[in-house]
Parts: sequence; C-alpha cells; structure tokens
Amino acid sequence: MLVMRHTLLLLRLALPLVASFARDRKRLILFGAPLVRSPAFHAARAERLAATLARMGPTFIKLTQLFAGRRDLIPSPYVESLSTLTDRVPAVPWPTIREEITRSYGVPPEQVFETIDEQPLAAASLGQVHRARVDGRDVVVKVLRPGVERQVADDLRVARRLLRSLASRLHPPHVQGMLGVLDEFERRVADEMDFRQEAAFAARIRHNFRGERSVRVPEVLDAFTRQRTMVMEFVEGTRIDRLDDAMTTGRLAPDRILRTVMELYIRMMLVDGLFHADPHPGNILVDAEGRVVLLDFGMVVDVPPATRRALVGTVFSAIRKDTAGVVEGFYGLGLVEPGASREMIHTLADQLITMASERTTAQERIERVTRLADEVVGTLYDFPVQLPPDMVYFARTAALIEGLGVRYDPRFNPVGFATPIALRFRGAILRSLGEGVTLPDTLPGALGALAGHAMNLWETVSRAARVATR
Repeated sequence: MLVMRHTLLLLRLALPLVASFARDRKRLILFGAPLVRSPAFHAARAERLAATLARMGPTFIKLTQLFAGRRDLIPSPYVESLSTLTDRVPAVPWPTIREEITRSYGVPPEQVFETIDEQPLAAASLGQVHRARVDGRDVVVKVLRPGVERQVADDLRVARRLLRSLASRLHPPHVQGMLGVLDEFERRVADEMDFRQEAAFAARIRHNFRGERSVRVPEVLDAFTRQRTMVMEFVEGTRIDRLDDAMTTGRLAPDRILRTVMELYIRMMLVDGLFHADPHPGNILVDAEGRVVLLDFGMVVDVPPATRRALVGTVFSAIRKDTAGVVEGFYGLGLVEPGASREMIHTLADQLITMASERTTAQERIERVTRLADEVVGTLYDFPVQLPPDMVYFARTAALIEGLGVRYDPRFNPVGFATPIALRFRGAILRSLGEGVTLPDTLPGALGALAGHAMNLWETVSRAARVATR
C-alpha cells in the first residue's frame, strides 16, 4: 500500500510535465501538429522540471545528476537547470540522523564523538554530512539517508514506467540512451549506498596521490567506517567555481589551479586507472594553501589497461591525422553503434582532427562545433554516437575543465593548455600500460588532443541533439 501511494505521488508530480513534453510532438498528445515552443518557454519549463524532480526525492535528484552529464540526450537549457539539483536536496532532520548513527555504532553519537553539529554541512541525494570532533581531530560524519535503499528500488521502477510511457514519443536512440543511464545508475548505486566501498576508494586514491603537494585527499578514519556511516578528516576550502575574489586579488593564479585539476584527472584516467567519476564543482575545493581538494568517492570507476591503451592509441591516430585509425578507435571504444554510417563517422572524425589542431578561442570553437552539428544532425543523429559509461565520465571531466577555464579566462584553449602539462606523465603512462607499449615523443600533443577530441565530440553530439529537438 505504501509503495502504491508513493508511486501515485510521483506520477502526480511527473505527469503534467510528461504531457507538456508530449505536446511538443503532438498538440493534443495523441494527434495534431507539434506545438511551437519559444526559448523563453523552454527556459521556464526547464526550471519547472528541476523543481519537480527536487520534490520527487533523493533518488530522482541523484539520477538526474547523471542525466545532467548527458548532453547527447538532454538539450539546453534543461541540462543547465538539472545541474543545479546538487544544491537542492532537503536535509534529513537531526533526530532521524541521530538514530541512524546510533544504529551504526551501537551507542548514541554523544558517546562516539566529542562534539557533533546537529546542522548538516551538506545534504546530498543519498546521504548528508555533519561536522564533528573525535580523538582530538576535526572530522566530518557522512550518514546514509534512512530507508534510501527501499526508496531507490521503488523509484527506479517508477522511472522505468515513466520512460516506457514516453518511449513512443522519443527518438529510439534517446530511449536506448536513457535506459542506459538507468541501467548504469542501478549498477553503481548499490556501491554508493555502502560507505565501506566509498572508504576503500577514497583510501586508494589518497594512496595514489601521496606526496603530491598540490592535491589533497581527505583521510578516512577506518575505525569509524560502517556500511551506513563513515568519518573523514575535515578539510576547509572554497568550491573551485567560486574563486573569483581570490583570482581577482591575485591570491590564486587561475593557470595553476586549472593545471592542477587537469593533471589530477589525466593521472587518474591514464596512469592510475582509478577515476573519480563524479566531477562537478561541488566535489572539488581549493584550500587556504592553494591545494586542490577532492571530495566524495561514492562514484569511482576502474579504467582497465585495455581502455587506456585504446584511448591513447586513438589519439595517436589523430596526431598522425590518420582518420581511418580514429574511426576504428571510436568503434573500438564503443563510441559508435555498429549500425552507424561509417562514411559519416569518417567525415566527423576528419573534421574533429582538423578542429583539434586549430588555434581558436573557446567561443570560436563552439561556433565551429555548432556548424558541424548542423551538418551531421540529419545523419549522425539518426545513427547516433553512443557514449558508454566510461566515455561519459571522461567527457564530463573535459566539460568541467573547459567550463572552469572559460570562467577564469575567456580565451582558454584546452588543447593548447593540456599539451605542455602532459609532458611529465610520459614515463608514468608508459609504465602503467605495461611492456610492449611505445609512446612517441608527440605524447604531450596527444594528451592535449585527447581532451580536445573528447570535448569536440561531446559538444558536436550534444548540439546535434539540440538541433534535432527544435
């Protein structure tokens, strides 16, 4: 009965929006001409969509954060509104959190911690964080939302029903892509709801960056790790997208911060093979000493050597301007569906190679990508580039870096910026990929092009989606 009541509540919230989107295609939902929607209408509906999803609860907020990274599925301005949901999660009241902590440790929190704040530092979709003190150290206590496992399972069933109701009104590739997001979420959410797994990931990444002076990964206090609670050292800092004052006064140099972030993710992706897969500004801080602080290790992806070899091999083909090799790499990485037009993918790869080598500003590159999207929408969109989960995470990281770069430098060029940075990783990548792998002297340019190709491909597909949904 409770499940049915919850389902009906979610449907009551969602159906008005479902009907609104259906009328985009058929004025009277089942028949009639499409309605013409103005940019102002889309902006207002995007905000209403975000507000509705926030009311639908933590599962949909978390799920939406994944969709917000899928610019190939979600056009602007909807993706921008969905990206704001990280700041819209209501907190669980302290008495409920207190009971959860008591169940985890067998005693009330007052007997575990010297002090603990009742007001949370942050409330996320699956858990929330409270500042505390234990063993003379300032720490944060992360607590899983009570009952979230059952709610996630119920909400996923509702989400699939809603998607099935929309399936006949969406492009088949969109339906497949959205189902893929649901499947990926279902695979990974179990790990995110077990803080022992998150603690293990955090410890591994901290170990990988030991001795690195420009990066800080908080220490997990293993003695306090449970399935539903974990304790980490408290690190104070400023969100990486809110450093304008420090940049203006000269206390922090934009180039140095951006270089550290790019090095951080290149190393995780191509050297360590352990990738922080939730790259958004709320998970990256800069502390008082100018160190980049990485937070939230619930979503971490192992990148196997085969994938890393394929990534680097594809980019080497691009450096040699070997279009056929790039196309084969796209297929090998699972970026293109087997039934896609190879001729069109060849044309796309050829233009991406040219774009990556051009010296342009961010705005000029966006204009070029927009023209390319317009050219390929009639063919590429019908036979879409698909974005496997690992590639989606990489592309989200590329988008994060470019977004930060343009924020602090309007003429930021990610390819040119990445090229000299990557030089120091040549030997590390060679060692990580194992014997028999040869990396030419063009590696710095290759890694720079990797970022450029990821962003160019990502933006081309996303802008093609926007053109197709006008």
